Amino acid sequence: MTVSSINGTSAAMIQSLVSLRSQLDDLTQQISTGTKSTTYAGLGSQRGVSVSLRAQLSAISGFDNTSANVNTRISVANTALTSMGDIVSNMKAAIAQSTNVSGINGASQTQSTANYSLDGMLGLLNTQAGDRYLFGGKVTDQPSVEGSDHVLNGDGARAGLVQIISERKQADLGTSGLGRLALTTPTTTSLSVAEDAVSPFGFKLASVSSTLTNATVTGPTGSPAAVSVDMTAGNPNPGDSLTLRLNLPDGTNTSITLTATTDSPPGPNQFTIGATSDVTTSNLQTALTTALGTAAKTSLTAASAVQASNEFFNADANNPPLRVNGPPFDTATSLTNGTSANTVIWYTGDAGTDPARSTATAQIDTSMTVNYGMRASEQGLRSIVQSAATLAAVTISSSDPNGVALSQELNSRVSAQLSGPPGTQTLQDIQTDLAGAQISIKAATSRHQQQNSTLQEYLTQIEGVSNEEVGAQILTLQTRLQASMQVTARMYQTSLVNYLQ
Repeated sequence: MTVSSINGTSAAMIQSLVSLRSQLDDLTQQISTGTKSTTYAGLGSQRGVSVSLRAQLSAISGFDNTSANVNTRISVANTALTSMGDIVSNMKAAIAQSTNVSGINGASQTQSTANYSLDGMLGLLNTQAGDRYLFGGKVTDQPSVEGSDHVLNGDGARAGLVQIISERKQADLGTSGLGRLALTTPTTTSLSVAEDAVSPFGFKLASVSSTLTNATVTGPTGSPAAVSVDMTAGNPNPGDSLTLRLNLPDGTNTSITLTATTDSPPGPNQFTIGATSDVTTSNLQTALTTALGTAAKTSLTAASAVQASNEFFNADANNPPLRVNGPPFDTATSLTNGTSANTVIWYTGDAGTDPARSTATAQIDTSMTVNYGMRASEQGLRSIVQSAATLAAVTISSSDPNGVALSQELNSRVSAQLSGPPGTQTLQDIQTDLAGAQISIKAATSRHQQQNSTLQEYLTQIEGVSNEEVGAQILTLQTRLQASMQVTARMYQTSLVNYLQ
């Protein structure tokens, strides 16, 4: 007969105790953490699925973080755009109200409104979200536009809008103040109105019409263009008229109509019929000179300011501003490119040819991106900044007899610019684009919430444990462990004498 080694049996039982204790530790950790294992290895064949689910959840979290950041930037931009819309409304109200204010006070109040409106607009266009400037396209680390003082008054050697408008006004009015038109009398009974040069400045003769009896009216012909009125055949009749239509630098036009009368002195926009046609021709020349001078100081000056503003605000880093090629300016015949060294470039952001929205993109889902970039130089923003700047830059003297008429001419052009020409981008168009991006973000976030809930449920099924089930297993193991420990203890108390007994 053989006798098994007590030591060998004890060792096996101790190993069993260690195994049971390890299992109990695992179960205790599971019930305390709520997970099956602290490592993927402990998940067995489901570890690959767990890794995949966690990767998907991590990607969703990343997309949601991006969406939150972008949504914040868009919200900040929308706040700025809404404030700009309020400023535009205030400017329109000020312009409308100025027509009801007697004298030059209306123009003064409008200019005051334009000054603080411009300052507010440019400040809003330098809005930041965090350390990111929102209206500079791809350039996000510096202000998007210059300040209002630099825009209007320049900066040292760099000319601002006030100087640009002044130079353009000199070029458009010319030395005689008649809009670069020259009035001559080739004979005592004939009158010629001619452009002084082929240039982009001053009045441009568009057409002429006449009901003057006995008069021969021709033109515009030639280069520079000219119109002639010949009254050699005799005097016109009272009520006969001459109408001269003129094109203005900003693309608008005006007309001057002079009516023959026997009154002396004649009324506004009239000329007196003299005893002979040569006297009548002289009277017509005097009346036309007065009418052209008034039109030059009102409609032409307003159009000149708007056109100078167009050439100033259409500039960016890639497109230099246009300036009058002078001095002298009152006889200039061409424009020249300004530079960043001699002219303020009002917009300092990205000047690419790609759409403004595409200058800032964000991926908010595996197959979805949103575009939310903005440039202060966009038509919808530039036009309203330009409108405020134009009004602010043109000072109308309280002693100017043509001040009210000039203010009205300027206001009518700026009002149209504030509303935006038909078919062009407006402030509301930009807000609509941003609203579309926010709608996409909201839809993606909602979809991610549903996906996140489903994936978390799957992950819990793989990695999670049932507290009831684990608790039952712990009780079973504790019982087994207690019994095993008792048996092992008895084995260690057994001696050869006890065994043989």
